[in-house]
Amino acid sequence: MSGFAGWQAWTGAQAREWIAVPAASADKYSRGVLGVRTGSRAYPGAAVLGVEAAMRTGLGMVRYLGPRRATDLVLQRRPEVVTAPGRVQAWLLGSGMDAAQRSDATLEALEAAFAEGVPVVCDAGALDLVDRKTGPTVITPHYRELAGLLSGAASGRRGDATPADIAADPGEWAVRAAGVLGVSVLLKGAVTYVASPGGTRLTVTGAPPWLATAGAGDVLGGILGALFATHAAALEADAEACAALAATAALVHGLAATRASAGGPLVALDVAEAVPATIAALLRP
Repeated sequence: MSGFAGWQAWTGAQAREWIAVPAASADKYSRGVLGVRTGSRAYPGAAVLGVEAAMRTGLGMVRYLGPRRATDLVLQRRPEVVTAPGRVQAWLLGSGMDAAQRSDATLEALEAAFAEGVPVVCDAGALDLVDRKTGPTVITPHYRELAGLLSGAASGRRGDATPADIAADPGEWAVRAAGVLGVSVLLKGAVTYVASPGGTRLTVTGAPPWLATAGAGDVLGGILGALFATHAAALEADAEACAALAATAALVHGLAATRASAGGPLVALDVAEAVPATIAALLRP
């Protein structure tokens, strides 16, 4: 068991350094534009949750490009979202998608996003495409997704990782996956483990158990996507920044859940709505 040996616990003081505060001269483009390809006919709500969280994390614009039903729901909730293609500083891909049900058009769009070379947050139904990466990338699997990614035939890799194996030693498997895949890994769980190919090892703890609820991962993806868009220059200069941003996203996610819960049950949208006050508290000296 790896436990916490060799791992650094990520703190609010460290996370504060990775929150982009706009200058007086900022505009919506300089504050970061996040492209989002998430949601599906079966899971349109994932698009709503990810976009909502991203908009509340402090960027300038979200470009959402997805299925018609998901687009309609996103615009009903967030009319300021842009649904026309254009330049982005980062992508959030795959939340609420199932690779087995993916259309050729969706596959082509995801591959095109990976090919742009900008930073990518890769989740759920885009995980099997991680080999297409051309820029700084972080994957955000849970135990079952990571097991499938490491041992599935679609990945072209041999292995016998099971969800039980990963649950028994998640830190070790996060490190192993980062090395094999060549990307930073945010492995979700009661303890979040973040590992990079360059050797960064970070843990995030403290989220309430109430956060184990449908859609919570979509909210995390939106938070992380926004942080990637606002720190695109730092990521392009040093891909190891992926790990710090991933840990910051996990910390904000957990703190927002604690704020939203107040000791009781919550739903994923509650967490997204609590993000601005959570960030404001982090930024206070």
